[in-house]
Amino acid sequence: MHALYLLRAAGGTFTRRRYRRAANSFLSLTNNCRQVQQQTLHRILSLNADSDFSRQWKLNEACTIEEFQSRFPVSDYERFRPFIDRVKNGETSALLGAANRLLMFTLSSGTTSDSKFIPITEPFLKDYRQGWQNWGILAYNDYPKLKYQNIVQLSSNFDKFRTPGGTPCGNISGLVAAMQSRVVKLLYTVPSEVSQIDEAHLKYYTAIRLSLADPYVGMVTTANPSTLLHMAQFADLHRESLIRDIFDGTLTGAEELDSEIYRKLKPRFSRKKKQRARQLTRIIERTGHLYPRDFWPDLSLLAVWMGGSAGAYLSQLTPYYGNLPIRDHGLSASEGRMTIPLESGISTGVLDITSHFFEFVPEAEDPLTSTNVLTADQLQAGQNYFILLTTPSGLYRYHICDVVRCTGFYQTTPMLEFLHKGAHISNLTGEKITESQVVDSVRKAIQNTSLEIGQYSFIPKWDKPPHYQLLVEESVSLSTTKFPDLLEQIDTLLQEANCEYEEKRQSGRLAPPELCSLPKGTWNRFAEERQKKLGGSIEQYKHPCLIPELDHADQIVAQFSG
Repeated sequence: MHALYLLRAAGGTFTRRRYRRAANSFLSLTNNCRQVQQQTLHRILSLNADSDFSRQWKLNEACTIEEFQSRFPVSDYERFRPFIDRVKNGETSALLGAANRLLMFTLSSGTTSDSKFIPITEPFLKDYRQGWQNWGILAYNDYPKLKYQNIVQLSSNFDKFRTPGGTPCGNISGLVAAMQSRVVKLLYTVPSEVSQIDEAHLKYYTAIRLSLADPYVGMVTTANPSTLLHMAQFADLHRESLIRDIFDGTLTGAEELDSEIYRKLKPRFSRKKKQRARQLTRIIERTGHLYPRDFWPDLSLLAVWMGGSAGAYLSQLTPYYGNLPIRDHGLSASEGRMTIPLESGISTGVLDITSHFFEFVPEAEDPLTSTNVLTADQLQAGQNYFILLTTPSGLYRYHICDVVRCTGFYQTTPMLEFLHKGAHISNLTGEKITESQVVDSVRKAIQNTSLEIGQYSFIPKWDKPPHYQLLVEESVSLSTTKFPDLLEQIDTLLQEANCEYEEKRQSGRLAPPELCSLPKGTWNRFAEERQKKLGGSIEQYKHPCLIPELDHADQIVAQFSG
């Protein structure tokens, strides 16, 4: 092991101890869920008590949970939009308290017209970073070798553009990366400036060029496992150019970089690493490929989302990264961080009760009209719920459409796993298929048939009778005799998971699913188009495994398969 990393690990001992104390403090608080949630609500309401919004609804730090629930209704974004529009124009007192400093807006994915601007304030960011620190130190506890290794993290720009009031708009991951201390930044192979590169190909190439030159990577982390898959395939596809750049101390495409970004990155790539380049060349000669499992043989951990549709890609990572442990990031969204996983291999995490105030509505009910709203301590194991957030950034009782399952409790605090977005439900004939049901069924069918299909989408098609189409890209495996068996197993597993789907299939109201084969590259073009929408980012892009729009397959074929 390089002496520098031994020295760095020793120097970080006191920082790790401080983080460990903070994480242990959080875990001890989980024994008093309701009390901590009342304190969290009190802190949030106090932060924004002098805003126009809070005065209008008579919300202040004196509110009990019951008073808060009786004074303010469960709400979607439209209730907040007029106040957020004022904040965008520089009138922060519309929604935020005087001491609640606005830092940026993070953007939800969507069309230009309906994208949601989510305020990120200083207290919000403090809580967000604390949640990540708790996650990180717990991971370091389980994988001690990480303290001697580097981290490859892909993040997005937090300052893509500015509001009329001058506030940056982008992705919170970029803000966190930019605000890291100089000591912490030493742990990261890819500097935060890379997130500011706009052109997707050049951004990927630069990140992988810098990462590939580092043999001491122990953890690779980004939001979605599909990004890890693309990263590995990209490295192999461009292996000759990447190795030549590492050997020569160059960066292909550097002339296209913004001058300031180029100035900051040049010291990172200009040093020639001929020995590393020769090492990478020998890997190709031995294996025929350039995969992370070979060029980072000491990888300890992959850190990505595992829940919902993201889980569909996990099995595809093994050929590229090897049989590594995977640690879920925890449930998070533009609006806030919700859970902290305590172990690897599962998507379940303990509710982060010190960051936000949480409420829940049973999945079968409409959160905007239901009177059956529960606090965290009132959940039942095995039940599914919509989750509602009240955050320091001014969103109260906010319905984000995420469906979670309570899998149990850590002390008195619920453990949750993300299932799917409430909007990701297809209902041709009353079957109400959810994305999580599709993902689970396809995953099990793939395991049973040993037939990998890559990215896919399940889409309803109107016919006599109607049915679902499984959209996959062309590959050698599609011509095998296993594929009809895969479709049959998906159909059977969906019937087992969804009694309404079973009834419609058995009655003939739904026909069996069929294959829709797409030309290679279709999903990449599809993803690029979706990422062009305001708020979209490569790292957080989630390929939809279920698209509820009727006959949408025809549109995908027409628009993206050429």
